[in-house]
Amino acid sequence: MKSPAYYADFLRRRFTLRPTTAIVLGSGFAPFGETLDAPEIVPFGELEEFPHSTAPGHPGRFLAGTVKGVPVLCLQGRLHYYEGYTMEQVVLPIRVMKAFGIQNVILTNAAGAINLNFHPGEVMLITDHINFMGTNPLIGPNDNRLGERFPDMTQAYSPRLQQLARDCAKRLNIPLREGVYLGCTGPSFETPAEIRAFRTLGADAVAMSLVPETIAAVHCGVEVLGLSFLSNLAAGVSGRPLSGEEVNQAAEENRPMLTKLLSEVLAEMGRNPESTKG
Repeated sequence: MKSPAYYADFLRRRFTLRPTTAIVLGSGFAPFGETLDAPEIVPFGELEEFPHSTAPGHPGRFLAGTVKGVPVLCLQGRLHYYEGYTMEQVVLPIRVMKAFGIQNVILTNAAGAINLNFHPGEVMLITDHINFMGTNPLIGPNDNRLGERFPDMTQAYSPRLQQLARDCAKRLNIPLREGVYLGCTGPSFETPAEIRAFRTLGADAVAMSLVPETIAAVHCGVEVLGLSFLSNLAAGVSGRPLSGEEVNQAAEENRPMLTKLLSEVLAEMGRNPESTKG
């Protein structure tokens, strides 16, 4: 595996655009990448020694294009800890984006609703998270070129970008839930007992990604906005078994709403890229 700077240099040679805003498209979100105007594409497979995405619905490629005239770097698909990758590999795309020049990023995923007031088909603005993965991407020697040894996580999810997302959702008349996201390793879905425990801990939604990338982004000074699409009720809430197909079907049914919201938020972030971090 090469350094983030090596991969960033490769992307600069391939992309004509120099966006400062990026988005990571998680489960169910990958088709949004096809809405970019005049996209330039670099599959992971063209990057020497770069990990390949193996999760269903994660094409695994970088895209550079525009959204409402604003340049955007897009990660279409992500790397997961449950795929057998190290945490360093999981957060490599974030560090590549930072080296490329990204100042702020939207991290998206599909999640199960733990909060009994939340419903499938809604979007949750992540206000904080609980790391239940049992590890941390910053374990090991610290690279001082990336960030300090002990990064503060008090405002891991940018208050500025949260307000920007609220304003966009209000303009579009799209309801936006807010809550705490809990990240597990997967790949098995959680048990009903675990969901009850997570609710007691204060979690509103749960999934198998996003937390490592948030930590890595905060560490290297990239401002983070987190959005979870609530694709299903968490285990034990509805009484029905969970499946990956349910996640993708729910995202497909809500594709117009998700596209409209992401487009609006990305365009506003690109026009207002000032970061309060780093």
